[in-house]
Amino acid sequence: MKAQRQPDLATLHEAIAERRPHEPCFIGPDRTYSWREITDRSRKVASILRGAGLGFHRDRVVPDQPWRSPHDHLALLLHNGVEYLEALLGAHKARVAPFNVNFRYTAEELAAVFRDAAPAAIVFHARLAPALEQALRGFSARPLLLQVADDSGIDLVAGAIDYEAALAGAEAAELDPEPSPDDLHLLYTGGTTGAPKGVMWRVGDLVCGPLGVRDGDGAPLGLEEAVARAVANNAGRVLTGPPFMHGAGTWFALGGWLSGAAVVMQRRPVRFDPADMLDTCERNGVTSVMVVGDAFASPLVEELRRAPRDLPELRVILNSGAPMRADLQAALEELAPGARLVDTLGSSETGQQATRSGSASRTFQPRGRAVVLDARRSRALAPGDPESGWLAQGGTIPLAYLNDEAKTRATFITLDGTRYAVPGDRARLLADGSIELLGRESTTINTGGEKVFAEEVEAVVRSVPGITDAVVVGRPSPRWGQEIVAVIEVDPDTTLSDDDLRLRIARSLARYKLPKAFVRVPEVQRHPNGKSDYRWAQRAAREVA
Repeated sequence: MKAQRQPDLATLHEAIAERRPHEPCFIGPDRTYSWREITDRSRKVASILRGAGLGFHRDRVVPDQPWRSPHDHLALLLHNGVEYLEALLGAHKARVAPFNVNFRYTAEELAAVFRDAAPAAIVFHARLAPALEQALRGFSARPLLLQVADDSGIDLVAGAIDYEAALAGAEAAELDPEPSPDDLHLLYTGGTTGAPKGVMWRVGDLVCGPLGVRDGDGAPLGLEEAVARAVANNAGRVLTGPPFMHGAGTWFALGGWLSGAAVVMQRRPVRFDPADMLDTCERNGVTSVMVVGDAFASPLVEELRRAPRDLPELRVILNSGAPMRADLQAALEELAPGARLVDTLGSSETGQQATRSGSASRTFQPRGRAVVLDARRSRALAPGDPESGWLAQGGTIPLAYLNDEAKTRATFITLDGTRYAVPGDRARLLADGSIELLGRESTTINTGGEKVFAEEVEAVVRSVPGITDAVVVGRPSPRWGQEIVAVIEVDPDTTLSDDDLRLRIARSLARYKLPKAFVRVPEVQRHPNGKSDYRWAQRAAREVA
């Protein structure tokens, strides 16, 4: 039997579109786009990029330096919308490597990312133009600028081309040269604990890994097999709560497409609105939604209790990127009884590593080639080993960090002939083979000679009745080196004193893990994807020290 070609993202999407051209592919608040329309529009994006001379450059390939990119790069500085996904798809059709940009970045932060990624083209929403223009002032070469109109009233900036006008004037050209599974996709991490890093995924590995186009043994599906599976799928509909600009949001949407599902978008995508999200699910028969931890789950539970929705089609609620309290998991299961709650572990450097289902689960079941390495990263731990170690992933993992040899060598290691990504999560491998997540090393607090994982303390603090949200950080202490501080948002009707809080938390945590101080804030700030904003929390903790 002839071996089937491993699919790349663009080719697989086009092959599915050929089989279901008139079915919904992207369901926006005001317009539905068919698979054929997304194919045509993304081909026009590719034509625009190729017309500007952008693409893959073989003379830039450096085999022994995987942190170098041979592609031109396209920056996606966009809120959620059809433009985000079709521009990403069009970039791959032009063999241009797309990358995500946080739309909340200041001009200075944008400039820092652009210095690293060197975008040859930028697609951006009009409301983001002022910060973009300021960020580009220090660059001698101006990239191709495609401006997406919005309701901001901001005119077309100097040198930019209106996105829809550009598409109207472009031809949906054939894919020549064809995209390859060896092309690159860039994913910039959020930079919550350091400068943003560009994670370099080979497209074939992205499709087989995070996007889920693989068989039951984890092997990549061939193109024909992948298309047949997608077409046989009962045309699901997926909605991502966090912005597409975050890796988990993009992957959930793209994974939906490659499984044959339509992507659905809320009416108000700039800021999370639980009522809007639930109304969109009810109106469009959404089958799978993605949320990020307590920051999404808590307002969803509150909204469902205030105004119950009929969600008979909803089958999966996927939580990714941040932990969710057990009581919120149980509430979602009760309020959306037909949906299965799936909690995932993973990162930009690994994709999905482990999952757990249902509010009763406390540990994770490893997926694919997930292992726990010892503290020295010299061996894989056996089930039941008392030592805690590093959660690592083998198999389909990224090639490198863009332009960063040192971080590449520190994160991607080879052990006994197997290459692993070790992004920094600490874990234990329990006797039954399940994984107990301890926390990320970068958020570990060293206090009085003991290591405390912020996420563990946060989960307990947030479980206290009356605590709406919490982030735990360490701040300098002359006695302890670092002392644990909980930055908390408290229900206005709650009269909990600090001593009351400590007594409640002490029921679940050792004494050395108890916060030395509680900083009460009107609202706990989080990143747009729902993850804890540790930089903000550290500033808040130090201001009242």
